[in-house]
Amino acid sequence: MESWEKQKRNLKKPAIPNARRIKCFSTKLLQWSHENGRSFPWRQKSLSNFKIIISEVLLQRTRAETVAKIFPGFVKRFPSWNKLAIAKEKDLEKYLKPLGLWRQRTPSVKKLALEMAKRNGRFPRIRAEIEALPGIGQYIANSVQLFCHGTPKPLIDVNMARVLERYFGPRKLADIRDDPYLQALAEKVVSHGNPVLINWAILDLAAIVCGPRKPHCKTCILKKRCRFLETS
Repeated sequence: MESWEKQKRNLKKPAIPNARRIKCFSTKLLQWSHENGRSFPWRQKSLSNFKIIISEVLLQRTRAETVAKIFPGFVKRFPSWNKLAIAKEKDLEKYLKPLGLWRQRTPSVKKLALEMAKRNGRFPRIRAEIEALPGIGQYIANSVQLFCHGTPKPLIDVNMARVLERYFGPRKLADIRDDPYLQALAEKVVSHGNPVLINWAILDLAAIVCGPRKPHCKTCILKKRCRFLETS
């Protein structure tokens, strides 16, 4: 098996779609989202950076609807990094248990809270420094840059990847985080218009219309130029 370094050297430059095709995708998607987008407590206006980022932490490997059930109670009990940092792990486990994987989540959330409490709740701006924080991977680092610093970054997970790949074309590598085409495509897409709304719209379409097993292609607003529908 080739090493990852050798794979990277052999990859061709990502063939990103032109700006017109991306604009068409984004415009139609936002039209659909205006009428059909989901409503979640962490999407409310004027939320603190803590509540926004902790929601993204909770959303990792968990359905949004499941997080929505515990989120109001969670942020009421732990309204800040400071409160979360001083919480007893048993208390924190009680709130995280409904999300699953609570034994892994609890120490990870606690470590991040302790570090953020030391920083007075302020995330660094430099990407490498964000990623050096406890429990911060690519997705959460993108979330910090998007929500805290206003940098257009994609909330790219398997759901966003599915929508982008079906409409624009598939990636080359198995791991989303390492694929240069998909990463570049996602960045380009969310850089058009309102990056937060574009991110949410893609994730909503993935949940409501563009499901993994039985997508509702016939009712999809993007069906006209979707490569998946053309080849299926």
